[in-house]
Amino acid sequence: MQSVNRFLCALAAALLVATPALARSPAKTRPGNTQTAPVFTYDQSEAAMAFATDLATRRNLDPAWVRQQIGQAQRLPVVVRLMQPAPTGTPKNWAAYRARFIEPIRLRAGQRFWEDNRDTLARAELEYGVPASLIVGVIGVETLYGQHTGNYRVIDALTTLAFDFPANHPRAGARTEFFKSELEQFLSLTERTGTDPLTPRGSYAGAMGWPQFMPSSWVKYAIDFDGDGKVDLNNSQADVIGSVANYFKAFGWQTGMPTHYPVSFDNSKLDLDTLLAPDILPSFSVESFTAKGAVIEGPALQHPGKLALVLLENAGAPPTYVAGTENFYVVTRYNWSSYYALAVIELGEAVRALMPSR
Repeated sequence: MQSVNRFLCALAAALLVATPALARSPAKTRPGNTQTAPVFTYDQSEAAMAFATDLATRRNLDPAWVRQQIGQAQRLPVVVRLMQPAPTGTPKNWAAYRARFIEPIRLRAGQRFWEDNRDTLARAELEYGVPASLIVGVIGVETLYGQHTGNYRVIDALTTLAFDFPANHPRAGARTEFFKSELEQFLSLTERTGTDPLTPRGSYAGAMGWPQFMPSSWVKYAIDFDGDGKVDLNNSQADVIGSVANYFKAFGWQTGMPTHYPVSFDNSKLDLDTLLAPDILPSFSVESFTAKGAVIEGPALQHPGKLALVLLENAGAPPTYVAGTENFYVVTRYNWSSYYALAVIELGEAVRALMPSR
């Protein structure tokens, strides 16, 4: 699910975009809607039905079953709108984005979650080396500790994005292929676990459960951390905690390494363009980082790995900078945004500060 001050700006802008004209079938209505609302189902799409047949062959699934599931998926115009790219020139604002997550309601919920799962969080930290604060931060930002896991049928969202992703998006081709792959993973997962594909609900992008795992992440990284013989990211908080820790470990989390350090600048030798060129990918040794005018102090000067200069814009105000480590980059693998990563980190740290010591 898999992004993010970008996401906020895109979301706000996308809601203003007019709904594109879509082919509809007058014979079908949305489930649970008391009014007749014609919808388009993907049994009417030749491309979707051809994909279903091919998927069934490659995955050794019953072709009739796959075609039936994809054929029942409904096109969701709101999902298409939400995936529209943000208008050119939309400003990013780290301060506003941060304020959305580091706030009293989320902090109190995070404190309750930590108190309720103290032993499980400690076990995950011990086994995977991932700090409890980071796990708590992710779950808080993603779903407010399970309060907002999404109300879209996953099969509708994934099928819509696989076959009707907005063509004007700059990465439309790649994203279309991504969502076709996620739809394939979703159907394979539900068939393997005996789950009705029409039942799971999630985000408008098809992410599921408390940690908002896309189907491929569920398959690769979700674990049975409570030992009951099944993986449940909707009802088992232990499975959620263990799965988030496992995800970060799989992407190279290094135990004990900070995610970032404070940074300032020596303007007499500052080469900001070179420092920002790799974006959030750690590319500079401490020596080369400081030689280009970045000023770090204390433990940062003994950092053993590479650093990146991470820029977070604040609309018209001066930007925020941090020196990101390899672990900061790992956090961005959960959601490819430095805004998201720093919000997760800071939420987790803020909740930890509220926890009484034992």
